[in-house]
Amino acid sequence: MAVAASPMLPVLLMFIAFATATTGTAETKTALDETCAFLGDEYVTPELCTSVLCADPSDPCRAARDAPAVAALAARLAARNATATKGSVEAALAAHAGNATVAKGIASCLKLYAGVVPSLQQAAQSVAAGRYSDGREALHAALFVSGLCEKGMAGNAAALPRENDAFTYMSFVAHAVVAHMVRD
Repeated sequence: MAVAASPMLPVLLMFIAFATATTGTAETKTALDETCAFLGDEYVTPELCTSVLCADPSDPCRAARDAPAVAALAARLAARNATATKGSVEAALAAHAGNATVAKGIASCLKLYAGVVPSLQQAAQSVAAGRYSDGREALHAALFVSGLCEKGMAGNAAALPRENDAFTYMSFVAHAVVAHMVRD
């Protein structure tokens, strides 16, 4: 016995496909998306948060299972970013060794990064262990490093590597994410 196709079948199939697609989109929000959306602060928008934390395609930023994992990711990336920036500042110092004024400013900047790197590495460990207040303090201090580097350049900030500017964004985002975890 042959069953006649109902003229409503294509409409029903389209409705099911649309409902599935709409529902699937809502369910694909990750912990990163939710954490970044919650921040929505004046200086850390959800877009900035996501772009900074997902800048490295080899790092599984969206695999974080919950807000504590996002905070651990942010702190770890801040430490990694500071370490890489320190290396770039060392290279800039070598490249400008012949200009005493510029070299002096870059050397001061290098001291700042040399101090903040171990602090951020410790902060990453603290945040991973759930000690958010400890991590927040180190990340708060890191907020000022790139600006102090520029200020110490006496008008020669262009000699600093571009990673110094990128560290500004990383430190803002990491601080905001970890500060969000602190329950004072």
